[in-house]
Amino acid sequence: MAESATQRHYRAPCPGCGAPVEFRSAQSTHAVCGYCQSTVVRSGDVLTRLGKMAELFDDHSPLQPMASGRITLDGKEVPFTLIGRLQYKGDAGVWTEWAAFLEDGTLATLGEDNGAYVFSRPIDPGRELPEAARWSIGTTTAINGKPYSVAYAGQAQLISAQGELSKLPPLGQPFGMVELRSSDGEVLSIDYGHTPPRVERGRAVLLEDLQLQGLKGESAKDEKGRQFNCPHCGAPVQVQLASTKSITCGSCASIIDLGSGVGGELRSAMQDEPVRPIIPLGAKGPLQGVHWQVVGFQHRMGVAPGDDEHFGWSEYLLYNQKRGFAFLVDSEEGWSMVRPTTGAPQMAASGRSATYLGTTYQLKYSYLAETTYVLGEFYWQVERGQKTSNRDFESAKGLLSMEQSPNEITWSSGDKLSSDTVVKAFQLEDKKDVLQRDDPGPFVAKSGLGCGTIILIAVIILILLIILGNCSGSPGSGYRSSGGSFGGYSSGGGHK
Repeated sequence: MAESATQRHYRAPCPGCGAPVEFRSAQSTHAVCGYCQSTVVRSGDVLTRLGKMAELFDDHSPLQPMASGRITLDGKEVPFTLIGRLQYKGDAGVWTEWAAFLEDGTLATLGEDNGAYVFSRPIDPGRELPEAARWSIGTTTAINGKPYSVAYAGQAQLISAQGELSKLPPLGQPFGMVELRSSDGEVLSIDYGHTPPRVERGRAVLLEDLQLQGLKGESAKDEKGRQFNCPHCGAPVQVQLASTKSITCGSCASIIDLGSGVGGELRSAMQDEPVRPIIPLGAKGPLQGVHWQVVGFQHRMGVAPGDDEHFGWSEYLLYNQKRGFAFLVDSEEGWSMVRPTTGAPQMAASGRSATYLGTTYQLKYSYLAETTYVLGEFYWQVERGQKTSNRDFESAKGLLSMEQSPNEITWSSGDKLSSDTVVKAFQLEDKKDVLQRDDPGPFVAKSGLGCGTIILIAVIILILLIILGNCSGSPGSGYRSSGGSFGGYSSGGGHK
């Protein structure tokens, strides 16, 4: 474990069971005894028992206490060790914050949410912050002179804790949580469970970049699924992922809400007019250097404001233990692979463009989206009829999508894929013709048309008009090329 020469450890017997409770950081004020789950508070050299902590929610995380790694801060690699964790539940699901003890004796946070990770440190906001209820999603604000967009504003509560902690909000008591995102990929969280509110700023990280040691072995990962009977038809339903909030019955396709847990009262909703996925649930394959498994499927419909023509597309929810979730999107314009972004792109006042990580994307589609059919497991509480307001942008570097619901704005980014890439990844050569789409060519930035191009277009139009004029009595037909959603509905957000 990394430690500073000036850092003094403190150990004392637990007031509940007498087992040793250790404090490695001078900033830590609370700890949860690993033997009796007693919550203890440290005042000087005295430990006082506050009560008993609830059992940890099994999130199948590869992380565990005493895992160590290295993080680059201000151009330097700094060793750290995970010494405790807090598990929260909010409007959008469950997430974890790991207390990371740095070499200089300070504490940071490694946030983990559905396989996505953000490393953050406390900051002084430089001004008094408004009450939690006064934040509105989509608005902008400045913290220390830097602009941020409000991506999430809602309620959260602590459901469990483990190890050594610098903060410990009351168990089960709701408090305000606000998330701000910047156009260069920063995420800033405001925790109203403290007075004054605790503010942390961070960026997304990959586990492999943290050079972590001491992770859970594959043998230690509990793969046993939860099983219950469908509340509609009585057929057995198996839940594979601990993060699942909604699942469909394999027999009657009912959508089952797991928000209260398998032991709670299960609510279900029937679905008709099934849309069958071309790529089967459970299929595994490599895409963009990561081995994914298809765990969910949803079909969605879109309509542009003021238009009565609808268009549809499909989204496959992909899962990897270390990378979390991604979306494989199948639309009339081809296949694309996207993931929710950590930062919030800066959208122009006109809404016609958005800038993210130094790249400007041009608006391609603006439409209302609705989920019409789902299959499999989802990390959010998916419902048939869920609606969002969407904008899709495009640049020479890739795709950008924004989805807005009443409580959250989610941005996703990614790239187009060729049909052959999808076929080979999931070994679906027998379905090659069915999976074939208009494969992406090189992106070309929009520019003015040359004189020769204009003349050529005029000649082509003239020829077409002559041909159509000779085809008397033929009925007209309408066709709309749908861009679909480059992203996917993601109510998980970042939550660090």
